[in-house]
Amino acid sequence: MAAASATSTREQVEVQFFEHMQKYGLNFENGKEFVHRLEIFAKMVQTIEEHNASGQSWQMGLNQFSHMTTSEWRDAVRLSTRPPSLRRDPAAKIHGEPRVANPASVNWVTAGAVTPVKNQGQCGSCWSFSTTGAMEGAYFLKYGNLQSFSEQELVSCDTSDSGCNGGWMDAAFTWIQKNGGIETEANYPYTSGNGATGSCKGTGNSVTNSAPTGFADVQAGSVSALESAVAQQPVSIAIQADQASFQSYKSGVLTARCGQQLDHGVLATGYGTLDGVDYWMVKNSWGATWGDNGYILIEKSSANLCGVLSAASYPIM
Repeated sequence: MAAASATSTREQVEVQFFEHMQKYGLNFENGKEFVHRLEIFAKMVQTIEEHNASGQSWQMGLNQFSHMTTSEWRDAVRLSTRPPSLRRDPAAKIHGEPRVANPASVNWVTAGAVTPVKNQGQCGSCWSFSTTGAMEGAYFLKYGNLQSFSEQELVSCDTSDSGCNGGWMDAAFTWIQKNGGIETEANYPYTSGNGATGSCKGTGNSVTNSAPTGFADVQAGSVSALESAVAQQPVSIAIQADQASFQSYKSGVLTARCGQQLDHGVLATGYGTLDGVDYWMVKNSWGATWGDNGYILIEKSSANLCGVLSAASYPIM
């Protein structure tokens, strides 16, 4: 649903709220809860209108979270990766500064290396979606076959991570390597959207040749190093995504100061320039109704917006 116009009346907001309820199948316990959610929604519409009239490089819009407070939204998406100090393996391969110039732009979505946007639901499993996204891209580039890999196998079976309570992509890459590969989404579909990690029910039917030989950590803080890595393949990154700008992001290049306290695993699928602003193209795991069809563009600069440069890595096939 598009953002309301800058002159929305109360009646128009109420119509939008009714449409919002229908679109997302919302039913409230009683009239008091209905009015409470309507008021939150009305404030969100006002915030969106004011922001979009301010002439910034990015726009806000209504989505499945627009009837929630920011605190409720944070709880709903379970932003819960582990502290960065638990992530880096001192013995890991480091992808450093490139020796040749990086391409001006990269788009792995149009190149066919990225599966459709998925939805983690109310489970802190973002790390598993970031992991499968990087694996899917690496496998496609190695074998020319785009597979949709199973997040559920990682959530339920990877004991080096913590299921719906968070995890890290490097640890997941290592688990897949030791496991001898990973199953497809079709064989092991996602069931943890309700917040339950579930018990491991793997069939042992991993995709042939889907085990990575290892992984590489991208040199932290370096724009050119991450550009070089993303020019090579889709890359797992960790960001801070708990700010209100993420809750209602719709389009354009996010330039808001969103912090660097990493709490969310996503996938860098390219980079480029839009209206004079350099960006990273990032695939999220909150469904296609969030953001720009499930994606967000984050400003690409040495300022390390949202912590994009802090903890990037990718599997080696």
